Amino acid sequence: MSSNRMPVAGSRIALVAMREIRMKLRSKAFLISTAILMLSVLASIVAAGIFGSNQSKTEVAATGSAVQVAEAYENLLVTVSDSAEAAIQLVEEGRVEAALVPTATPGLGFKVVAKDSAPETLLAQLGVFPELQVLHPQKINPLLAYFAAIAFGLVFFISAMTFGTTIAQSVVEEKQTRIVEILISAIPVRTLLTGKVIGNSILAFAQIAAIAALASIGLAATGQLSLLGQFGPSIAWFVVFFAFGFVMLAAMYAATASLVSRQEDVGSATSPVMILVMLPYILVISFNSNPLVLGIMSYIPFSAPVGMPMRIFLGQAQWWEPVLSLLILLATTAVVILVGARIYSNALLRTGSRMKLSEALAG
Repeated sequence: MSSNRMPVAGSRIALVAMREIRMKLRSKAFLISTAILMLSVLASIVAAGIFGSNQSKTEVAATGSAVQVAEAYENLLVTVSDSAEAAIQLVEEGRVEAALVPTATPGLGFKVVAKDSAPETLLAQLGVFPELQVLHPQKINPLLAYFAAIAFGLVFFISAMTFGTTIAQSVVEEKQTRIVEILISAIPVRTLLTGKVIGNSILAFAQIAAIAALASIGLAATGQLSLLGQFGPSIAWFVVFFAFGFVMLAAMYAATASLVSRQEDVGSATSPVMILVMLPYILVISFNSNPLVLGIMSYIPFSAPVGMPMRIFLGQAQWWEPVLSLLILLATTAVVILVGARIYSNALLRTGSRMKLSEALAG
């Protein structure tokens, strides 16, 4: 008998999830906001690439066969050196942005030598991807770290708020119109909750994955491959952390929203969850250069989807830390789902005044 119940429960969950997805995809506001968000990401990447490629002439040193290569680019102001050592010395002295020197490595036949960081403007102007040597590698540029913090924090904040609010409003709307009474006469309450969480989580994950893919394609298409190399691992981990982190937040949104019966009360009921969504965004921007704060954030489940990818981008996290943080997030998510399901089940049919959290937990 139990083996027959599982397929039935799964089909009911899928039915509710598909209903949530269809309702969201029919919303013009959702489609427009998603399009604006993705276009904004793509526009910022393309603009950065165009700006880099259209800069005034970049001063470089070149020697040997690399001289002919460098002189073929109109945007380069070339200083011819007698040897690779002389060209590199000009880089060390800061008199040129980088040096182009011949190399025996198969490929383009030359490499780019920079002083302390990858010369993004020069690489964009070259339009090819030569071997790169950085003489004195430095940590991530503070300005780049700041923009990375804004990117991770803002995408997490907007996506979590958008889909979390949708779940909350859907729960209260069903209570207010008494549709929920019809729904739970056909399917169990926990199945309804599971379907809602899964449906909105799929949409949220799809949005984040699409943004990550679009950002990667944009960086590659505009010749910003060095940036893609820096952001790639952190973007991948951000997608993974967000996928599980949002499930936890979705369960919390649904549970807190079930305590009220009017749309006017949704904001006050879900405000604690909204604060948990907003805090990582504020903290990662304010403390993106503080290893201690980022370290703490990366292990707190509510801020790990932002804190850990940021630490990975900055090179502060050991290989095992994302795995440990993800395990903590998974365990917390499981507990939140169990508690949220209890609150949701006990409060869903309660109408009238707002139900106290203690009553919902004890019911």
